[in-house]
Amino acid sequence: MATEGARGLAVSGCNLSGIKDRGVTRAETPALPFFIAAEENVLKTTPLNAAHRALGARMVDFGGWDMPVNYGSQIEEHHAVRRDAGMFDVSHMLAIDLHGAGAGDLLRHALANNIDKLHEPGRALYSCMLNEAGGVIDDLIVYFFSDELFRLVVNSGRAETDLAWLASFRDGYHAALELRPRRDLALIAVQGPNARERVWQALPGTRAATEAMQPFRGVQQGELMLARTGYTGEDGFEVILPAASAKALWQHLIDCGVRPCGLGARDTLRLEAGMNLWGQDMDESVSPLDAGLAWTVDLQSARDFIGKTALLARPQTRQLLGLVLAEQGGVLRGHQKVATPQGGGEVTSGTFSPSLNHSIALARIPLGVNPGALVQVSVRDRQLAAKVVKPPFVRNGKILVNQE
Repeated sequence: MATEGARGLAVSGCNLSGIKDRGVTRAETPALPFFIAAEENVLKTTPLNAAHRALGARMVDFGGWDMPVNYGSQIEEHHAVRRDAGMFDVSHMLAIDLHGAGAGDLLRHALANNIDKLHEPGRALYSCMLNEAGGVIDDLIVYFFSDELFRLVVNSGRAETDLAWLASFRDGYHAALELRPRRDLALIAVQGPNARERVWQALPGTRAATEAMQPFRGVQQGELMLARTGYTGEDGFEVILPAASAKALWQHLIDCGVRPCGLGARDTLRLEAGMNLWGQDMDESVSPLDAGLAWTVDLQSARDFIGKTALLARPQTRQLLGLVLAEQGGVLRGHQKVATPQGGGEVTSGTFSPSLNHSIALARIPLGVNPGALVQVSVRDRQLAAKVVKPPFVRNGKILVNQE
């Protein structure tokens, strides 16, 4: 979901996909998706880069960013989020502030979901931003603060594309609208059943303003913004703050018992939660209707938006469902072929699930294949049985699918 991970991005110097072994056991470190290596030689760094290195993090080239994949045991980091509290540096993502007359009109035109659902300051909405053919340019979260003030949080690998796309509308129709990329900010996601209590311990002045805050809302308090729009299937806060203050807060959260977690745990958590990853579960060639995101697309109102005509002309032909591997001897990975009685499909994201102790995946498969069905997945030249399930696999620490 948006949209906190750097999705569909590049990783060089290590394998995060399971396509090749990385010198560690699978039981210790479930693999992230595979990303194409970045061309840049000089990696970008977040304000927390030195803090990651001081903690002994294993750093990787993640889409041109120097990011931590884990701090030791990826499995333990995963379980820390499911059972207690863990945190992620997601400062490589970009907050974009839209301010001025026409901000709402621009987003009504640019987003597939309808910002008119946002009536109260702080309300948030998950949406795709589509091209004219109905493909997904990016998935993002938009926060509403007033008719003339919105904040988007977009994926790092799509940030420049998103900015250029939005600027093309602003320059044509809303030239006075300010479109401000906030690279002066850092983002820390604190997730887990005890996450909010730990944040309040670290930032006691925020409790009164956020204790009653419902999910998919955000609140600004001075230079801080706290939101409940996580990407792990657990509760928590996303803290947006000035970059200069990030290192102190990171250490304070550690002192309060929050465990630092890397990209590896982030991917296994989001996949267990059934959340899409841009560049794998959808991209510019995939309709949100075929990517399991029809619920984020407003086709009912009279409002027009970019890609609407294409979606109406091209109805859904695929569905995104979950798979649980029913046999031993393999791990589900992206791009593996899926055979069903209704035709062929493909795994979009796959990994070993620490919570289920099974390999799981999201797969784009034909309509008519229902949860409970058995399908065959091509895993290293073998045909292995997998059970079709409706995601999420795990939410709020509870396994939600029948593995039998």
